[in-house]
Amino acid sequence: MKKLVAYITSGYPEKSFSIDLALALGSNGVDTLELGVPFSDPVADGPLIEKANHLSLDNGFKFAHLKEISEAIAPSIDTLWMGYFNSFYQQDMKKLIPYAKGIGVNGLIIPDLPHEEALLYADLFKENNISNISFVAPTDGEDRIKEVVQNAQKFIYMVAYTGITGSGVAENLQPFLKDIKKYTKTPVYVGFGVNVKTAKDKVLGADGVIVGSAFIDVLLRENLSYAQKIKECSELANIIKNEINS
Repeated sequence: MKKLVAYITSGYPEKSFSIDLALALGSNGVDTLELGVPFSDPVADGPLIEKANHLSLDNGFKFAHLKEISEAIAPSIDTLWMGYFNSFYQQDMKKLIPYAKGIGVNGLIIPDLPHEEALLYADLFKENNISNISFVAPTDGEDRIKEVVQNAQKFIYMVAYTGITGSGVAENLQPFLKDIKKYTKTPVYVGFGVNVKTAKDKVLGADGVIVGSAFIDVLLRENLSYAQKIKECSELANIIKNEINS
C-alpha cells in the first residue's frame, strides 16, 4: 500500500480548525500529516502555501499553537513538523527535539537545512528516536544521492522537479528513482506538484506521495464554511489515496 502524506499550514484559518482537519484527514486515507510551521519567507513553497503562511501569522500564530495542535492530534495520526530552520532553532533544538518526541511527534522536515548542517544534529535526533527527513533532488549527482540517503530515516523526500511546491510540471522520474534506490531501502516519497491529476504518474516506482498545495487551495476558498473545507479535503485525500494505489 503506497502512502499519502498531507501538508497543512498550522493555525490556518485557526488552531481548532487545524486540529479538526488533521483528525479528519487521518480518517480519510492520510497516513502521515505534515504540520507546517508558518514562516514569513517560505522559500521552498509556492504561492498558495506562502499565502496560507502569511495569513496564519497575521491571525497571530505562535509556536505554542503548533505544540497545542500536535498534542491534540499526534496520538491519532503520524505527525511531522515541517518548517524552516530558524523557527526550530529559536526554540532551542536541545529542548525542542525531546519535547517533540514526548508529545508523539515523529519527525521534522526542514527544507532549508543542508545535509552537512543537519549532521550537526544527527545525535540529538537519534537519541530521541525522531527522524530528520532527508531531501534529494534531480540536480543531485550520484555521489551526493548516496551520501544523503545512506542514513535516511522514515522516508526520503524526493523533490519531483527543481523549483517550488505547487506546480504540476511533468517529468520522467524513473531514472532518478532508480539512482536513489540503489543506495537505500528507506521508502521514497515524491513531493512537489502532486495533485489529483498528477498523483498516479508521480508515484510510479515510488512508495508514496506528499501533497500540500492541493489541500491549501481548498483552505483558501473564502466561499466555503469550515465544515465544507474539511469535507472537501477529506474527499480529496480519499481520491488521491485511491489513485496512487490503483
